[in-house]
Amino acid sequence: MTALHVGVDATTWANDRGFGRFTRELMKALIARRSGIRYTLVFDRPPAHPPAGADILTAATARSLNESAVGEKSRSLLDLWRLAETVRKARFDVFFFPAVYSYYPVLSKTPCVICYHDCTAERFPEYLFPSKLNQHLWRLKTWLALRQTKRAMTVTETSARDIESILRVPRSRIDVVSEGADPVYRVLADGAPVVAARNRYGAQEGDDLLVTLGGMNAHKNILGLLHAMPAVIARRPNVRLAIVGDTSGKGFWDNVPELMEFVRTHPPLDQHVRFTGYLSDEDVVALLNGSSALLFPSLWEGFGLPAVEAMQCGVPVLASNAGALPEVVGDAGLFYEPRKPEEISARILLFLEDQSLRARLRQAALARARRFSWGRAAELAEASLLRCHQDALQK
Repeated sequence: MTALHVGVDATTWANDRGFGRFTRELMKALIARRSGIRYTLVFDRPPAHPPAGADILTAATARSLNESAVGEKSRSLLDLWRLAETVRKARFDVFFFPAVYSYYPVLSKTPCVICYHDCTAERFPEYLFPSKLNQHLWRLKTWLALRQTKRAMTVTETSARDIESILRVPRSRIDVVSEGADPVYRVLADGAPVVAARNRYGAQEGDDLLVTLGGMNAHKNILGLLHAMPAVIARRPNVRLAIVGDTSGKGFWDNVPELMEFVRTHPPLDQHVRFTGYLSDEDVVALLNGSSALLFPSLWEGFGLPAVEAMQCGVPVLASNAGALPEVVGDAGLFYEPRKPEEISARILLFLEDQSLRARLRQAALARARRFSWGRAAELAEASLLRCHQDALQK
C-alpha cells in the first residue's frame, strides 16, 4: 500500500510569531511519529535548517512570507502562482496549511486541511490591518480558503466555536488539536542567569518583576495594561514591568511607537517599565524564572502559547478573561476584563499582596503545563489529516 503523501505549506517556518513556532514544532512532532505518512514541506525560500525526515520543495518566490508581511505589503500574484504551481505539480494526497495566514489557492482537487488558529482578524480588523485594502485582501483570502477547506483544524474549543459561528464551518468538519511549550521552558536550577536577567531590566533584589510576552499588535492590549500600572505602582513601588517583544517595526503592523510614547510621557511608568526587544528563548526563560507573573491582557487569543511557556517555568498567569485564555490557563491564574484598567490593576494587586495565593498558583502552573505537549498535538493533527483523506475518498 502506497504511503499517504501529505504536502505542507512551510512558508511560515522562519516566522518568529506563534504560528511560525506552531508550524515548526508540530511538523517535527508529526515526522517523529514515524506512522508511515510521507511529508513534503513546501517553502518559499530554501530553509537554513530543514527538518530531518521530510522532503523539501522550494517555490523560489521573489519575496518570502516574512518580507511580504511588513506594513501594508502583501504577496504578489506571481509569488502566489509560483507556490500554487509547485503544489499542483507535486500531486499530494492531502495538503496542509498550518496557518490560514499563509494560505494560497491550491490549483487542483487536492483536499486541504487548513488551520484557523482564531478569528481575531474577523473580530478586530481595525487592530490587525493598517488599511482597508489589507482588510479586504484578508477577507478574500479567507473566503477562498474556506472553499478549499475539506477539514478545518484549530487549537482550542474556543476557536472551534468561533470558526463555526463566524466562519460558518460545520462543527463536524472542525478538528481541535493543541500546542505545547518547547522543553527549553523550564524551572532553572542555576540562579545566576535569573539574577542577571532581572538586573538587566531594572529589577533588584526584593522587587516584583512582571512580564508580558509575545506580539506587539494593538489587540494584545498592552496599552490597556499600561493604563492599569500606575495604580499598581502607587501601592507597590517595588514593581517592575518587562515588555518582551520585537520593537523593530519589521514584522506585523503594531502600535509600538504609541506604547513607548505613553511610557515616556506618563511618570512613573518611565522608571518602572522596560521594553526588552526581541529575546532568544534562553533569555526569555531566564526572565520568566525571575518573574512573579506573566501578564496577558489580550482582547482575544485563539490559544496563547506564552501562557503555557510561562506555566512550564512555574510562573502564574494574570490574564484576560476573553478568548481562549481561561480555557488554556485554567486554575493557574487570575482573570480580568481586559477593557477595564481598574480591574487589571486590582487583580495584579490581589496577586502580589497574597503570598499564599502566589504559592498556590505557582504549583498550579506547573501542573497545568503538563497538559500540553507537541506530541499530543501531533497525534490529534495526524488524525485530522487521515480524516481529510478518508472524507475525500468517500466523495
